Amino acid sequence: MTSISAMSPLRARPFRWYFLSRSVNLAGNAMSPVALAFAVLAVDDGTASLGLVLAAYTIPLVVFLLLGGVLADRWGRQRVVQASNLLAGLVRAALAVLVLSGHAELWSLITLAAINGVVVAPGIPAMNGLVPQLVPRTQLQEANALLSLTRAALMVIGPGVAAAFVVGVGAGWALLIDAVTWLLAAALLLPVSLPATGTNGTSMVDELQEGWRYFRATTWLWLVVGACGLLNALAEGGLTSLGPVRAAATSIGVHGWGLAMSAQALGALVATLALMRWRLERPLVSALLGVALFGLPMITLGVWPSTVPLVVSGLVSGVGVQIFSLGWHLAIQEHVPDHMLSRAYSYDQLGSMATVPIGQLAMGPLAGALGIAHVLTAAGVVYVGIALLTLTAGPVRELGRQAPAPASSSAA
Repeated sequence: MTSISAMSPLRARPFRWYFLSRSVNLAGNAMSPVALAFAVLAVDDGTASLGLVLAAYTIPLVVFLLLGGVLADRWGRQRVVQASNLLAGLVRAALAVLVLSGHAELWSLITLAAINGVVVAPGIPAMNGLVPQLVPRTQLQEANALLSLTRAALMVIGPGVAAAFVVGVGAGWALLIDAVTWLLAAALLLPVSLPATGTNGTSMVDELQEGWRYFRATTWLWLVVGACGLLNALAEGGLTSLGPVRAAATSIGVHGWGLAMSAQALGALVATLALMRWRLERPLVSALLGVALFGLPMITLGVWPSTVPLVVSGLVSGVGVQIFSLGWHLAIQEHVPDHMLSRAYSYDQLGSMATVPIGQLAMGPLAGALGIAHVLTAAGVVYVGIALLTLTAGPVRELGRQAPAPASSSAA
């Protein structure tokens, strides 16, 4: 690995505003998973209830992702992110009010989750495509590492703070803070003004088809996206949906679950600090070896449901998922042409998340029929296997650090 300069992206004024906006947003997001999980369980503690709410968010999110990629390339990525943040903040504020007032019911949580998925979807490919417009391509690793450092640092604190709110005053206050951060993040992007990168002379359908042709021709891209679709279904259905249920039913409890989520963020923080100094030469090899570690908390919950082992496995998995995140963003941002970037991210997100509702909806009934411990253990083992198997593909294993490929050629 080669040493890099970690703080150089902050010299660019547009990136500083973007960095501040993301940091504020991430502060709220660090609290919301724990708060939402136990808000749902307070309304309905069945093994399938949290999975239903998460699936209600994910399904419309997946449906509208491709539209978001086209809109971002046509209208300007920062405008799409601002609009998405504003609407998401309003929806999350409504959710917080319902929870705080004691009027939340499972159907209302599902409804608001679905609306939230619709408004968040366009912002995801737009947000991911912004970074290469804000810093030189030679500083992409540093820029992504800085963003990851902030996310990891906040995630160390956020789950524990959210757990304290849940126990002390209820989940609604943590959800309300999350809503405010989405609104503030939209305002902080006002000084950033960037041109659209798409071709306004073509129709949206044509641009979607152009993005699909590029995605299909780029072997490393669709292989990893396909693997991530399976991995995310297992993780969201297993760790995110069944994890809090398993924690609540064992000695782990709310506090233990919050500690494990904070440990996961601490692992990501440690990995980010290392990656701010050293250059990744084989981004996808590093990414897939790292993400394989994310299966460990599910295995731990299945075979050893205790706070200390879960915290340790969370720490290790946090290191791995952060390596994956940086390696994957580098591969896309360096190899995909800029005018195609948001569309490539939209197909990435679509493929990665299309199977997630299946996992979220299936894991609860499977746990009820086969036992939650067996389902979590099997999900974790299969997760590790899929990540390692993907590395056997040559286009994935051999992809290095290089300049973005021309729009008409394959990066495979």
